[in-house]
Amino acid sequence: MEDSIVVPVLGVLLPIIITLGAFIMIVYLRKFENLERMTIIEKGLAPDFFKREKMTNSTIRWSFLLIGIGIGFLMGYWLDETFRMDETGYFSMLFIFGGLGLGLAYYVENRK
Repeated sequence: MEDSIVVPVLGVLLPIIITLGAFIMIVYLRKFENLERMTIIEKGLAPDFFKREKMTNSTIRWSFLLIGIGIGFLMGYWLDETFRMDETGYFSMLFIFGGLGLGLAYYVENRK
C-alpha cells in the first residue's frame, strides 16, 4: 500500500524540487559572481576585465546544427529502412550529423 502512494507523490514533487533547485543554484551563482566582481574592483583591477565576448554568429551555429539534425533524421530513416536498425540508426545519425553541423559552423566562423 505504501508503494502505491510514494510513486505519485514523487512524480509530483520531483519536478517541483528540481525546478526550485535549479532556480536557487542560478541565484547563488549570480550572487557569488557579483561578490567576486566587487572584490576585484575593490582591489583596483580594471572593470573591463568582466566583459564577455558576444557570439556574433549564433544564427549560423544554430542553422548548421538544425541542418545537421535534419540530415541525421534522413540518414537514420534510410538506415532503418535499409538495414532494420530501428532506434540505433536515428540516434547515432542525429549525434554524428549534429556534431558535423557544429564543426562546419566552427569552420565557417573561423574562416571569416
